[in-house]
Amino acid sequence: MMRGEMVGRVRTVAFHGVEVIEVETQVTITPGMHAFTIVGLPDKAVAESRERVRSALAALGLSLPYRRVTVNLAPADVVKEGSHFDLPIALGLLAAMEVLPGDELAGYIALGEVALDGSLTGVAGVLLAALAAASRDCGVICPLDCGGEAAWAGEVEVVAAPTLLAIVNHFKGTQLLPPPEARIAPPRNAGLDLKDVKGQESAKRALEIAAAGAHNLLMVGPPGSGKSMLAARLPGILPPLEPAEALELGMIHSVAGGLRGGGLLRERPFRDPHHSASLPALVGGGLRARPGEISLAHQGVLFLDELPEFNRAALEALRQPLETGRVSVARANGHVTYPARIQLVAAMNPCRCGYLSEPGRACSRAPRCGQDYQAKISGPLLDRIDLHIDVPAVSTDDLALPPPAESSGEIGRRVAAARARQSARYGELPLDRRIRTNAEADGTLLDEIATPDAEGKKLLLDAADRLHLSARGYHRVMRVARTLADLDAAPSVRRIHVALSYRRIALGG
Repeated sequence: MMRGEMVGRVRTVAFHGVEVIEVETQVTITPGMHAFTIVGLPDKAVAESRERVRSALAALGLSLPYRRVTVNLAPADVVKEGSHFDLPIALGLLAAMEVLPGDELAGYIALGEVALDGSLTGVAGVLLAALAAASRDCGVICPLDCGGEAAWAGEVEVVAAPTLLAIVNHFKGTQLLPPPEARIAPPRNAGLDLKDVKGQESAKRALEIAAAGAHNLLMVGPPGSGKSMLAARLPGILPPLEPAEALELGMIHSVAGGLRGGGLLRERPFRDPHHSASLPALVGGGLRARPGEISLAHQGVLFLDELPEFNRAALEALRQPLETGRVSVARANGHVTYPARIQLVAAMNPCRCGYLSEPGRACSRAPRCGQDYQAKISGPLLDRIDLHIDVPAVSTDDLALPPPAESSGEIGRRVAAARARQSARYGELPLDRRIRTNAEADGTLLDEIATPDAEGKKLLLDAADRLHLSARGYHRVMRVARTLADLDAAPSVRRIHVALSYRRIALGG
């Protein structure tokens, strides 16, 4: 029979965006009326942990002592959210009951959801917790499903268990758990090739330019012209994520619960939310200020099909992240910043009926209907899009042709070569100015690398005056010119690279 106070301490974490806050789970079993209380600002999921933990201990053949059990999650002024507190609470109880050695558990950060039968269920944020554990020189205890995710943290001991009983046996030395292996998520866009798209050669060229410099792209054309097909095949010509990029993206997907299989992405993400998506769904927010689609597409592509049909406020909220590469979600209960360095690809019809540029098929309100429809997209947002292209309807003659000879692999090799030239150029910059692609170049750096020759500069200045380009539009033309020079392996920008045709779309095609 136990006498006096018994204490168990287990470390875990809370999340504030991609920031990790260390939390100590303090469990005491003291004489008094039978009760099980959790304090320390728990949310509903944490408060319900006592029932899951109680049932899981019963599945192990253990019952809580008929005493007062108090669980404190310190620091008490930080809100605790999520079911990942189940495992540290259960381990703290087992340590307080002297089933597990408390001194050994002190060297680990634990997180995981405990099922009623004692099995462990995967939770969000394991990669972030493992990275925090590595920085603190301690290990991680997590569910088996999350072991491959935690293994990416590097030199950190990971105890990935299928059940609570397996953890008990591991620490007692009767059933040692093998260390998990780092996993890579299977590709999601395998089999999509630009050879599938017949015709649209100019659109494919624009897609190659966009991929080479990570430029934003807007495609305008009638229904069925292949805009969505082209966008879906963009990841196939993009270079794979660098290890540092994959880890940074994995942290965002981990806190969002998107790594349930435990594998990190090596291909660049492609997110295509429906046009009914709300502002919080696109930029982030909600009760827990979760990352939105713009952050989940970090280092990859955010595709917005039927652009004018999106909520106007949601589209306008993209303007700042497109410039800064990050999104700040400010709510009454906190302020969270997520990375959001994306390549925006958008598609739209020229008007509501879609056939503004086709004689005999346009509605009776043309061209007024096209002007009203395109006016749904604000000028400042359009100004942030580097490449504007028309995607006309595919003719029946094009459809009858054999598949194009050039595949995504061949185009991807040219894109990779252009990206390699950019990496070599920007790799020499100081760390505080380090960028990866031409789309990020700005200020004096852009003047140094993208100022065209005398003929090109005269063309650019004349066009800026005639087309009333803003300063942002002027610089975006320079960025695209630098990318075209990289695709040509040219050391400097010439007149032929100043592609003004990509800057503006004439209404009606």
